[in-house]
Amino acid sequence: MRTAIILVIALASVGTSASATPAIISDYATQAKQANPGFTGFAADRGKTLYFRETLQNGKKISCATCHSADPRQAGKTLAFRTIDPMATSVTPSRFTDSKKVEKWFRRNCDDVFKRECTPLEKGDFITYLSSLK
Repeated sequence: MRTAIILVIALASVGTSASATPAIISDYATQAKQANPGFTGFAADRGKTLYFRETLQNGKKISCATCHSADPRQAGKTLAFRTIDPMATSVTPSRFTDSKKVEKWFRRNCDDVFKRECTPLEKGDFITYLSSLK
């Protein structure tokens, strides 16, 4: 019995390390709670709103969907026509598994689209939205 319990715990650990998204979400939840003690969790609908929120850049409206496509399950293109893998984790499961890459792209893209850093709440909502798409 004890061996079976240890085996279950070991397998659960392997599953967790293979998909780091829960760890990334947990880190953003901790940061969001620090920023707002009333934080109660991330919401896919707020993430969707952020994904489609338009800002004006050089007289043109842009949003995350401008490059990543209106359907995050589809590939996108940069303004230089370079293909971007789909954002939805159902299509690109590795999308949010490397916290350094996730932070790098949030920093660049939030600055490009919103001219500011995204908050931990926005990042968690964004990932929750993209993880909810089937």
